[in-house]
Amino acid sequence: MNELGHILVVDDEERIRRLLKMYLEREGYTVEEAEDGESALKKALEEDYDCILLDLMMPGKDGIEVCKDLRETKTTPVIMLTAKGEEANRVQGFEVGTDDYIVKPFSPREVVLRVKALLRRTATSSHVKTDTKAKDMIAYSHLVIDNDAHRVTADGHEVTLTPKEYELLLFLAKSPDKVYDREQLLKEVWHYEFFGDLRTVDTHVKRLREKLNRVSEKAGKMIVTVWGVGYKFEVDE
Repeated sequence: MNELGHILVVDDEERIRRLLKMYLEREGYTVEEAEDGESALKKALEEDYDCILLDLMMPGKDGIEVCKDLRETKTTPVIMLTAKGEEANRVQGFEVGTDDYIVKPFSPREVVLRVKALLRRTATSSHVKTDTKAKDMIAYSHLVIDNDAHRVTADGHEVTLTPKEYELLLFLAKSPDKVYDREQLLKEVWHYEFFGDLRTVDTHVKRLREKLNRVSEKAGKMIVTVWGVGYKFEVDE
């Protein structure tokens, strides 16, 4: 397998699949294709991809359903491909665990840049385990973030996060008690000028809290809503 990255392109339009495949392979990525949601989910569950480019609107199982089913067992980075006017669907996509989205019609070069940026931020894939002694670690009483191993534990229990959820938690935890508004979080965590719905941040915070609360209520309470402003990471040692 190509060391640069193994990517699955999912779209019911062959023209779009082939175009993205051509541009990504030029950059050195290994690319596979799927033309519908059912075959895409099967491939995604059987293999460990570094990134999935997933069309939102497809006949049969759509991108929302594929991502939702995938998130039950895997945290593979997902970039959703959406058409203009599908804002509500994009928000729904974030709710089920999409990491990024690109609006059609798009430039293939933009897609390549987005993929590169996402893979840089998730250099240690969530499905890869490592025994390397952590050098980059944030540790509090109820929450430990091992950034070398890309692993989060709350009261001794491992918490499985999507790449974007992990980035959001890491960013907040690095500056305890500092309040960030939604615009700041979109810019800093999403790493590009994002003109989408600010509910994206709220959705990710909600999902992050829910996952932490499942294993540790005290860890979940560390992410605090500052009403009328935004969010902060609160440490009560």
